[in-house]
Amino acid sequence: MTQGFMTLPNAGAVQLDQLTVPGCLIGVAEPLAQISLTIADGKITDARSDAQVVDMGGAMVFPAFVDMHTHLDKGHISPRNPNRDGTFDGAINAVRADAPANWSADDLRARMSFSLRSAYAHGTRAIRTHLDSHAPQDSISWPVFEEMRAVWADRIALQAACLMSCDYVDDPANFRATADRVAAAGGVLGMVTYPTANLAAQIDGFFAAALDRGLAVDFHVDETMDPTVNTLRDLAQKVLDIGFTEPVVVGHLCSLSTMPEAEALHTLDLVARAGLHVVSLPMCNLYLQDRHASRTPRNRGITLVHEMKARGINVSFSSDNTRDPFYAYGDMDMIEVMREATRIGHLDHADPDWTHAFVTNPAKACGFDAPSLRPGASADLVICKARNWTELFARPQFDRIVLRAGEAIDTTLPEYAELDPLMRTA
Repeated sequence: MTQGFMTLPNAGAVQLDQLTVPGCLIGVAEPLAQISLTIADGKITDARSDAQVVDMGGAMVFPAFVDMHTHLDKGHISPRNPNRDGTFDGAINAVRADAPANWSADDLRARMSFSLRSAYAHGTRAIRTHLDSHAPQDSISWPVFEEMRAVWADRIALQAACLMSCDYVDDPANFRATADRVAAAGGVLGMVTYPTANLAAQIDGFFAAALDRGLAVDFHVDETMDPTVNTLRDLAQKVLDIGFTEPVVVGHLCSLSTMPEAEALHTLDLVARAGLHVVSLPMCNLYLQDRHASRTPRNRGITLVHEMKARGINVSFSSDNTRDPFYAYGDMDMIEVMREATRIGHLDHADPDWTHAFVTNPAKACGFDAPSLRPGASADLVICKARNWTELFARPQFDRIVLRAGEAIDTTLPEYAELDPLMRTA
């Protein structure tokens, strides 16, 4: 038996003994369980007598992660167009200044590539990104995305959802053109909802376009601490009214945390009945929401994830923005997301199966292949030296092992200096 966390064989069948896994990932009741995994020909297999045995010393193992809500087109623009006051409006203004001046195909390609290399090194196997898609940006961003999807096809499965305001539906020609572009690229129809005088008609027009093209949908919803804002209720009711059967994802839902309890819980009952998938973005929401100059924030901005889970709603967590005006930090690292979501949302001392929200649930919401540790699954694994949750969350796990098809990949992260030529407008 070989001993040592960093001494995996380079060839032949290998049996990894004394691994620690969240029990929910293997269908057992214990919060953590000890398992062995045998890997051969790039897949997890049944035990083999010819496998070289490696004692992993209790190291924690996860299937490679799914990051279902990101913004690859915005990533890493903070150095050249920062959010001056850290507010939501400040973020919007900074992006509006940066995009028309700088978002060429070359600029997008370089920044997307940087983020994808980071995500891959950290152990992510599938990503959905939102792409700002108001014309004429859609004619630049979508072809670059399709190019990146092809380049990365054997490493990260990529999906894209258009990002446009609900007011954009009131511009029929441009809205139809963008929806057609999304459909041609095999994408997801996405929209930001907020209270407008014409919201009901805008939601009707949006769902009609999705139905005509057979598209799944993905919404940014109620990203505000205003307790009077509840467009989530309108979306859930519309899905029920029209019997929409394609997957529906709703993200953020910050105002649920501030509205009266009875209204929030009634809305969640509708969400459960409608079968919506929810993605919570706690790092970005903690950064932006309830921010006021010279005032300590009172609210966290995270949505009601425990109440959702109790109703059987499929809840996930994701990265959201990375080093851009909406979130100045982050590195496309789902272990960081798991660590911060656990702290912000009090996932500890709660149900023991929250791990699903970082692997299984987002795969279900987006239609990615389900991550698995069962024989026959690709050996796409993230192994951390930590032996339990407190060890995992106490340190950043910079020395993790990432296996793709059974081979340990280079986990060296790209240097930020690579992006310096793009920051010359700063």
